[in-house]
Amino acid sequence: MIEIQWYVVLAAFILDFVLGDPKRLPHPVIYMGNAISFFEDPFRRYFKHLLVSGFFFASFLILSTWLAAFVTIKVSIYIHPFFGNFVQVVLLFFCFSSASLEKAALSVFHALKENNIERARKKVSYIVGRNTKTLDEKGVIRASVETVAENFVDGFLSPLFFAMIGGVPLALAYKMVNTLDSMVGYKNDTYILFGRSAARIDDVANFIPARISVLIISLSAFFLSFKKGISAAKIGFTQGLLHKSPNAGYPEAAFAGALKIRLGGPNIYHGVLVEKPYIGKEFKDPEKESIKQACDLMMLASFSATLISCFILFIF
Repeated sequence: MIEIQWYVVLAAFILDFVLGDPKRLPHPVIYMGNAISFFEDPFRRYFKHLLVSGFFFASFLILSTWLAAFVTIKVSIYIHPFFGNFVQVVLLFFCFSSASLEKAALSVFHALKENNIERARKKVSYIVGRNTKTLDEKGVIRASVETVAENFVDGFLSPLFFAMIGGVPLALAYKMVNTLDSMVGYKNDTYILFGRSAARIDDVANFIPARISVLIISLSAFFLSFKKGISAAKIGFTQGLLHKSPNAGYPEAAFAGALKIRLGGPNIYHGVLVEKPYIGKEFKDPEKESIKQACDLMMLASFSATLISCFILFIF
């Protein structure tokens, strides 16, 4: 295992806050996606049963990612400890995506402010998995807020959590888990069996961070207003289970409580209508400003989680 220092976490957060997702830098997730595409066919051909092939496929890629990161960091530390810390900061920075998510969600917000629904649909299609072509304004707003809430866990809290318990290599291994789920974790004819292991591993990986997220979101909302913090915790823990996903409902419910808006409901994912119950059903539908408010809350929650993590690492 590689121990992580508090200043590595802080520096990675600052880099993400300042730079977001710089297009000129090669992002590890791109290479993860290329590896997934490259190895899918060989694993499908080598094992006859798709469940078995999918399990070994996911396991191989996750372990390979961890090993590659581990060796890279060990070599960089051997060259010089300062260089080793620098490499860890950069790699952890690539695991975080709060700033890029905020930028993407705000592009939807600005399109809606200009009353350009077609542009808003196009922008939101980049960050959600549902069909956006027929979404009305309320649907676009709801999709934007939900993805900001859900990706607070996927894009920040979970990689931070795994970095805390297993260093940067484990954070990168989580990113491979998340990338696998986004590429092969579908319930369609192609991936219902082959992608099942990837989807289940993602569920297990996010189980604890999703529930911790309610506490972080509630604490962040508390800084904005006492009532918002109480509402975020109450709705987060009481209605988080209403979501079909075992994890996504918790941050969404906490956001719904903090912003006092209604999320969830039926949506079309990859051509299939998925019936979902409403979360925060006692509240009103989100409005345009809800997207900006969700982004502010997500960034504040990311900052709060960073400070808590740095304090824990400094003390222990």
